Amino acid sequence: MSGAGGPAFKDVDFSKSIQTPPDSPGKPKSKFTHKKTESWSKHFQNGHRRDRSWGSIDNKMAIPTSPGSHNTIEVPALRSPDADASQYMHNLSVSPSQKERRLSRNSFGAALPIPRSKRQSRLSSVTFPDVQEALRNVAKENQRPGMPPIQPTREILVSQVQDVQSEKVKLAKNMAFVFDIDGVLVHGDRLIPEGKMVLDMLNGNNQLGIKIPHIFLTNGSGKPELARTEQLSKILQNPVNTEQFIQSHTPMRALAEYYHTVLVVGGEGYKCREVAEQYGFKDIVVPNDIVAWDESIAPYRVFTEEERASARPRDFSKINIDAIMVFSDSRDYATDMQIIMDLLVSENGRLGTVAKDPISQRIPIYFSQGDFLCPTEHPHPRMSQGAFRIGLEAMYKAHTGVDLERVVYGKPELATYKYADEVIASWMDVIHGEERIPENIYMIGDNPASDIVGGNMYGWNTCLVRTGVFQGGENDEENPANFGVFPNVWEAVTAACRKQLGDDFKFKWDDRVNPVLHGNHSAIH
Repeated sequence: MSGAGGPAFKDVDFSKSIQTPPDSPGKPKSKFTHKKTESWSKHFQNGHRRDRSWGSIDNKMAIPTSPGSHNTIEVPALRSPDADASQYMHNLSVSPSQKERRLSRNSFGAALPIPRSKRQSRLSSVTFPDVQEALRNVAKENQRPGMPPIQPTREILVSQVQDVQSEKVKLAKNMAFVFDIDGVLVHGDRLIPEGKMVLDMLNGNNQLGIKIPHIFLTNGSGKPELARTEQLSKILQNPVNTEQFIQSHTPMRALAEYYHTVLVVGGEGYKCREVAEQYGFKDIVVPNDIVAWDESIAPYRVFTEEERASARPRDFSKINIDAIMVFSDSRDYATDMQIIMDLLVSENGRLGTVAKDPISQRIPIYFSQGDFLCPTEHPHPRMSQGAFRIGLEAMYKAHTGVDLERVVYGKPELATYKYADEVIASWMDVIHGEERIPENIYMIGDNPASDIVGGNMYGWNTCLVRTGVFQGGENDEENPANFGVFPNVWEAVTAACRKQLGDDFKFKWDDRVNPVLHGNHSAIH
């Protein structure tokens, strides 16, 4: 692991780290930083911090200091890198409660790099031949010899309506929705009906025929962004673009600039290897590669010939792995935990070795999210990546006697919300030609411990729905949604629209509309 490769661990006072330009006192320097970002610092203003740089300072995890030349932004971590395992041995809950916030000496010790560029152009540059062919066919049909092409009546009507209702159009462009996915719009591969209704409306089936800005922010993971958005588009029966889509590991593509050889864990088959390749990681190892090299490393694993044929074994006793990236939920706890443990106590990430000082020589480990539970097609939420992490932390402490330090991305981390700001501004430019962040942002989620706590601390309006993890009373006691609790996503979104656009706003477009009368009697519910 290179001494100049990874993100820095240094003292950070986030309340002071948001620089302000001389001509704009009190406002963040970055035009994409939300005005209420400072909420994070208030929760940790009494927390103690500890210096972090390359080496074994405080006998803690060695992370190389950034030389400052990376095309990334390093965001202070909300979650302490200290392990949760010991405090949850008898109470397995990873809720980062706002009511009783867990302060630690290192609340801002870790830096979470996120990509500096807003658009994921290399992830969304793939064209869709079927769609392109369909558009060409429509163009041919509209070519009538000697006659003008057929005019898009809907577009003309929409343009006229929006001209007449220009003030309401401004209001619609000044709001945006951020959707969690599982438990809000879908259950696994099964559609929640209100999810389709909401996206139909936001994509133009409304009184103004306007696209109301919205993005998707999920702690889901395990597939390339393009594959996941194609899958969601089919389920939701609405287009989902990679430019408006953030998975838990999407911001982790920034880490490709820090580490060369990485172990990538989780997901089905080799999909997470594909994800890492798209993110630009140079040398990617997955657990199957290591088992194919030495089956005895996982004594309880039945390794098939098919798995062996698709693995990429080499002599890992001669290779240093620089970092561990848990991109998605493990499909084989025993094998993955064993290999991760071997690396964490090794000498600088070389399998087959045991470090004399495993603390100072320990390689870093990153998790894409920290949710303990996740809604699925099963009637009750299932354990997620947070459960895997807590189990690993407990094993590590039992084995070494010390807590495992780690870095966790995903909601409710500040880095994920800052990245969401960048994506919102970019998507506004795509659909409306205005690269800015709307003033009124609504987070719609089902998990108080990630969706709601993160949105509250980032200054967003938060809506909690009852179609996923949350099945409680009037509101969550530890992390209450500040805009309210709703039966489903449709009720949440329509309530927000009525607040911003007026009680008379209609949630269906009417092709019979007369623009002159629009807003009086011509649009229907």
